[in-house]
Amino acid sequence: MNQSKVDPEPFEYTYYDYSDWYSNNQEPTKPPIKVIQPCDHTADDRIFHVSVLSISLVMLLVLAVLNRKHKLCGGFARGSSGIFSAVNFLDQTQIKGPAMAVFGLVFSRLAVLVLSPNPLPFLKETPAEMKEYMKILAVFYYPLLYYPLLVCCTLQHRAGYAFGSLLALSHFGVLFWQKVDCPETTEIYAYYALLASLPQLACLAYLCFQFPLLFFKGPKTDEDLDSKYYQDYVKALLKKKPSISSSINIDKPKLSERLLEAVKGYIYTPDKVFRFPLKMSISAFVALVAMYHVALLLVVLVVPVLHIVRAGIDQDIAFLLMGFNIILSEDKAEVVQIVTYYTWLLEVCYLCAMTLACMVSLAMLMRSMVLNRANLRGLYRGDICSVYSCQKTIRPSKPGVVCWMGLTGYHAAIVSIGMVIQTLVFFICFLFLVFLIIVPIFYGRNLILFQISAKAWPAWVTLVVVTAIQHVAAHFAFIKKDGGTTDLNNRGSLFLLTYMLYLLNTAVGLVVGIWRMVITALYNILHLGRIDISLLHRRAESYDPAYRYYAHFLKVEVNQSHPVLKAFCGLLLDIQIQKGGAAKKIRDAEEGIQRVQPNRLAPAAQRKRLCVRWQLLYTLVNNASLLGSRKHFQVQASSAEAGLNGALRRGSVRAGGTREASPGPGASEAAEVG
Repeated sequence: MNQSKVDPEPFEYTYYDYSDWYSNNQEPTKPPIKVIQPCDHTADDRIFHVSVLSISLVMLLVLAVLNRKHKLCGGFARGSSGIFSAVNFLDQTQIKGPAMAVFGLVFSRLAVLVLSPNPLPFLKETPAEMKEYMKILAVFYYPLLYYPLLVCCTLQHRAGYAFGSLLALSHFGVLFWQKVDCPETTEIYAYYALLASLPQLACLAYLCFQFPLLFFKGPKTDEDLDSKYYQDYVKALLKKKPSISSSINIDKPKLSERLLEAVKGYIYTPDKVFRFPLKMSISAFVALVAMYHVALLLVVLVVPVLHIVRAGIDQDIAFLLMGFNIILSEDKAEVVQIVTYYTWLLEVCYLCAMTLACMVSLAMLMRSMVLNRANLRGLYRGDICSVYSCQKTIRPSKPGVVCWMGLTGYHAAIVSIGMVIQTLVFFICFLFLVFLIIVPIFYGRNLILFQISAKAWPAWVTLVVVTAIQHVAAHFAFIKKDGGTTDLNNRGSLFLLTYMLYLLNTAVGLVVGIWRMVITALYNILHLGRIDISLLHRRAESYDPAYRYYAHFLKVEVNQSHPVLKAFCGLLLDIQIQKGGAAKKIRDAEEGIQRVQPNRLAPAAQRKRLCVRWQLLYTLVNNASLLGSRKHFQVQASSAEAGLNGALRRGSVRAGGTREASPGPGASEAAEVG
C-alpha cells in the first residue's frame, strides 16, 4: 500500500515500426513521420499582385484612350465596347471562349478562397478574427484582378490583344512557378492547392493561346448587329419546310431506336442556325468547374481520413468492439483483418457514390443545355405555353433583371449543393447494397435483411398474388371488345372482387405510398442541380426559387436578344449610318425600274416576293420583343384589349380610333416563322 507512486508516461497516439523488434529484439522505434513545413514561394505574391495591378491600370488607361480615338475616327460604331462595359452579355455573335475562361478563372479562385488561410495575397498571416472580413474583400478583389483580361478580349483592338497576351502569360507563369516551387501545402491535404489550381492553369493556358491567335487574325468587324448570323437565322426560318406527310413514319419505332433517341436527348450537339447566349454558355462552363471543385473537396475531406483510420487499426479494436457487445472473431488478428477490410469497403462505396454523383451531374448539365435550346427556340417563335404553364408577357421586369444578373452564380451554387446531397444519398445506398446484401451473400453470415424478409414472406407473397389476380382478371374477365371499342364486362363479379379485396388493397396502398415517397425523393435528388425544370407541381412552380430565376432569365434574354429583332434593327441601322444615301439610291433605282421596265418581273416572281413580304410582316407582328414598342400597346397598355405576347387580339383598337383585325388563320404559320 505504501508503494512509491510513479507518474505514468503520457499516452500518445503514435504508430511504431515493429520490424526492429522482430529482427534485433529491441524496443520498437517510431517510424519517420513526414512533416510538411510552410513553404514560401520564390515569386512573392505581394510583389506580383502589386505589379500586376499597376500594369493593368496603365493598360486600361491606354486602351480607354485608343478606344475613344477609334470611336471618334470611325464615327458610329455599334459593335464596340468600352472598358466599363467589357462584356455584352446580350450579343450572341461575339467570341465566347475568353469570357468563359475568365469567369471560370474567377470562380476557381473563389472556390480555393473558402479554405485558404490567407484570403488576400497581401497578408501572409491573417488574424483569425479578421479572416472573414478579408474573405469578403477577396470576393471583390479577384474579379477586379482579372477584369482587364475581359477588357482586352472584347475591346476589338490589336493593342488589347497584345496587352491580354502579356497579362495572361504573366498570371500563368507566376502561378505555374509557385505550384512547381511549392507543390505541397499545409492545408487539409498536401496536394489540395496543386489540384485546385488545375482549372486556373487550364483557363490561363487557353487565354495565352487565344490572345495571340486573335492578335494575328485581327479585330472582327461583324460583331452583334454587323454579323450575318441574324440574317442567316431569318433565312433559315423562311425556307420552305418539308411536308408533314412525307416526314411521318407509319411504322412504330423499335426499342433500339427509342433508346438511341433517349441517349441523344442527353448529348448536346452544336447547331449552325442557333447560337447559345453568352450568359448560358458561361453558366454551363462555371457549373462544370464547380463540379470539379466539389468533387475534389469531397475526396480530400474524406479519403485521407479513411486512410489514416485504416492504417491505425490494431488489436485494440477487438476490445473496443467487445465493449459494444460485437464479437467478430476469437482471434484478434482476424478481427483486425475484418475491420480493415470493412474500412476498405467503406472507402470503395464512398468513391463509387462520388463518381456516380459526378456522372449524374454531368448528364443533367448536358440535358439542361438541350432543353435550354428547345425553350429558347420555342419562345423565339412565340410558343409560350410550351415553356411556361400559362400565357405570360415576355418583357423585362425588376425581378427579371435581378434573376438575369444572378443566374450564373445561382446555377453554380445549385450544382454544388446537388452534388453534395447526391453523393451522400448514393453513399447510403451503396452501403445498404454492400453491407446488407452483397457481403452477407458472399460470406454467408450476418444475413439480417434476408432473415427479416424470410419471416415476412407470407405477407409479401399475398400482396403479389392479390395484385396479379386483379391484373389478370381485368385483362381476361372485366374488359370486352365490341365493335372496335372497349367496355366493362361481368360487373357483378367486378363489384364482388372489389369488396373482397378491399383490405388487401389497403396494405398494397401502404407499399405504394412508401414507394411513391422513394421515387419522388430520388427524382428530386437526381434533378436537384437543374434549374431549367421545377421540382414542384406546374401550378406551384413559381415557389421554386431556382426555376423562377431561370424563367425570368428567359424572359429578359428573349425580349432583348431576339435574332429576328436584331436582324431587323441591323437593316435599319445600315440605312441610318449611311445618312440616307443608301435609301435614296434604292428609291431612285426603284423609280427607274418602274419607268423603264414596269413589267420586268414575271408573275411567279412577283407572287414569291409578295409571299416573302407577308411572311416578314407576320414575323414582326408575332414578335414578342417588339410588343412594348408598338403604338397601340403604349397607348392602351393598361386595358384588357392590349396584345398578349406579341399576338394582336381580334378587334384590338388602334391609337387613332380605328379597329384592327387579328392576323386570322395565318397566325399559326406566322408563329412558326417568328
